[in-house]
Amino acid sequence: MKLGFVSSILQDETFEEVIDFAAKHGFRCVEMACWPKGKAERRYAGVTHINVDELNDEKTEYIKKYCADRGVEISSLAYYPNTLDADPEKREVVTGHLRKVIHASARLGVGMVTTFIGRMEHANVEENLEEVKKVWPPILEEAASLGVKVAIENCPMLFGPEQWPGGQNLFTSPANWDRIFAVLPYENLGINYDPSHFIWQMMDYIQPIYDYSEKLFHIHVKDLKVFPEKLKRVGITAYPLEYMSPKIPGLGDVDWGKYISSLTDVGYDGYVCLEIEDKAFEKTRKDVYTSILQSKQYIESYLKDFSDVL
Repeated sequence: MKLGFVSSILQDETFEEVIDFAAKHGFRCVEMACWPKGKAERRYAGVTHINVDELNDEKTEYIKKYCADRGVEISSLAYYPNTLDADPEKREVVTGHLRKVIHASARLGVGMVTTFIGRMEHANVEENLEEVKKVWPPILEEAASLGVKVAIENCPMLFGPEQWPGGQNLFTSPANWDRIFAVLPYENLGINYDPSHFIWQMMDYIQPIYDYSEKLFHIHVKDLKVFPEKLKRVGITAYPLEYMSPKIPGLGDVDWGKYISSLTDVGYDGYVCLEIEDKAFEKTRKDVYTSILQSKQYIESYLKDFSDVL
């Protein structure tokens, strides 16, 4: 497996600085944020390390050479909007940019885009599935024609009142995965698997690795801590951030030995990217760097690549 990180945590760095940091500290890949230029609507969004609107032939070759010279791969181009936004104009804007990201992924030879399926948060599952059937087939067919895989993260995108009540991503559980894969039977549609989201939903985060092994396109490494006393007070129907918090690997409730063991059981040998969203490590830039390197040190005990010394 190739260990990397999601570039959004280094939101103030340039593309070159992100790749240089990865190379300096022995990361093999980076999941590169490709939001459109502009103001972020939420934390970790709105980060643009590759501007797909400006990706001409010269910049394409520059990016490919810069990464190759430093031995760092781009695991995926990342853009996580709500593609099923209830506002038709917003939906058109985000799906239009997603198509640009897909084309950029093909152009750069990456062949992967990581994103959300989206959700109308005030509509039920059945109503959202009808929208999935309208919005996603042309996107996936276009991606397939370009040789690009689309990996959907299993984050409910439900944290506080701004995403209430249903969240902004329908791809939240194996039950919903089955429904979505049934209406979108495309080989290039798969999973960007993140165990942390199953923790606060009180779900099994190990068995789906076996059940959906052929759909594991990309892996996130993020931990999460549930606070039992807070949960007892507010209950599972509260805003999730009232009883849980994202943590760096090893400081939350994920059993990383079991998780990585399961990935090796099914023969997964692709990209594994740290997704850092731990507020305890955001006071200073040094804290941010520490969060990445501490996470790397912890997870490397399971993923260490010894090819350079063998």
